[in-house]
Amino acid sequence: MKGYILDYVNENEYHKLERALKKYNMLAYKKLNFEYYPALRGGNFLGEKVKTDKNEGRVYYELKLPSDHMFSQVHGDVILHYIVYTKESIVMLDTITPSDILLEGHMAELTTYKGVMISKQNEAKDMFKIDLLNMLNK
Repeated sequence: MKGYILDYVNENEYHKLERALKKYNMLAYKKLNFEYYPALRGGNFLGEKVKTDKNEGRVYYELKLPSDHMFSQVHGDVILHYIVYTKESIVMLDTITPSDILLEGHMAELTTYKGVMISKQNEAKDMFKIDLLNMLNK
């Protein structure tokens, strides 16, 4: 079976993001490991094609991972960024965004406010966004 090899641009950083995703968003983590990685290995490139570099034989993709609606509105969508090297049959896993909140969650336990995790650095800002969104939804 000919398939693609998964590799990392920065393996240590990527695994930190992956572990934080597992801790704070289990649905996205499960989809990533049990659906998206096998599809990428099989050559089924999911997500949106962002850029193509014909000279180097690279194609850049962004794949939106499932996440809570409120989390997406406060911190942004959870997106897997990866690069496909077509000549070498390699998929390079670049990063998972929003990386700032995920890395902060990896470093220290994050608190939640009304069911949404909030950053310790921008605690007041995140709480304001959550309150505002709750008021708009009523």
